[in-house]
Amino acid sequence: MNDFIPPAKPIIGDEERAAVDAVLRSGMIAQGPQVKAFEEEFSAALVQGRECVAVNSGTAGLHLGLLAAGIGPGDEVIVPSFTFAATANSVALTGATPVFVDIEPDYFCLDPRAARAAITERTAAILPVHLYGHPYDAPAFESIAAEHGIKLFEDAAQAHGASLQGRSVGTFGQFAMFSLYPTKNMTSGEGGMVSATSEIAHNVRLLRNQGMERQYANELVGFNARMTDIHASIGRVQLTKVGGWTKKRQDNAAYLTRYLSEVDGVTPPPVAPGAVHVYHQYTIRVEQDRDRIVKALREEYNVGSGVYYPIPNHRLASLEKFAPGLDLPETERAAAQVISLPVHPSLSESDLERIVTAVAAVAKAGA
Repeated sequence: MNDFIPPAKPIIGDEERAAVDAVLRSGMIAQGPQVKAFEEEFSAALVQGRECVAVNSGTAGLHLGLLAAGIGPGDEVIVPSFTFAATANSVALTGATPVFVDIEPDYFCLDPRAARAAITERTAAILPVHLYGHPYDAPAFESIAAEHGIKLFEDAAQAHGASLQGRSVGTFGQFAMFSLYPTKNMTSGEGGMVSATSEIAHNVRLLRNQGMERQYANELVGFNARMTDIHASIGRVQLTKVGGWTKKRQDNAAYLTRYLSEVDGVTPPPVAPGAVHVYHQYTIRVEQDRDRIVKALREEYNVGSGVYYPIPNHRLASLEKFAPGLDLPETERAAAQVISLPVHPSLSESDLERIVTAVAAVAKAGA
């Protein structure tokens, strides 16, 4: 049998190893000059010069961003249910209430009409997700936020380098969070980056460092959510490569779409007008037998895939208390139909051929 094609594959090279070794030799291992340089370089490369703050995980970035923006008990924050639980978890951890609303059917992102309908007198903010690397409908949400006097944030965990109508993801909301987990489009080993307005960025800096800007002069109750120079050194190297990797992801996605568009029962991911999709995931819909297809791809063709996400947040044991009896039909439909195929930069042309051949054969077998 052919070698296994993994659904994701972190790329760590000699440059990253050398950067880590240089930090270890320097003796400055915790947060220091590498973190500062990483923040400045990330700002220039990906978010049009917006202020950035590095933290130790994407979830920490969301949590601290919400706290820094003043979200807390008594507030409601509108979120999608079709995403990773960290989005709603971060809201709940502030003492606020996550309010789950449905997604639109094309791009798997939060539906602006559903969000508008969910606004109450307690709504403080909307936190949509740029899911799979496709930007959410930012102009629509900016309009809703302005109309209702509420805040707009961005979960950009999967969207490094994505844009909409020439504007970079990470510049729409009052803050945005990018994850730097190993399977993301770029990594620091573990970590997150918050891009934000100056006031929120200042507050995130305090919150990540026990509430202090100057040592032992604590201004508020904070956390230890600092990024280390070890992790930042990896991120700095990856930042120089992510543009090329993104182009390869987009080329791989174009190949997959070209051939899978002809397969009955399979819907490749569309791209909105004016959007730049960075394909953290290449996510198709299948009309039926999703779990059978995933199993057959792995067992019969040695092709890995992923299901992101099989259980909507509003049905998770940890979060269902916030959504008793909630019905989100597009969310449920997506959770039953999506399959994320390999699209990472390590794929060869023969890998891509194997993927499309396997999907076509498996889909046909179930027709």
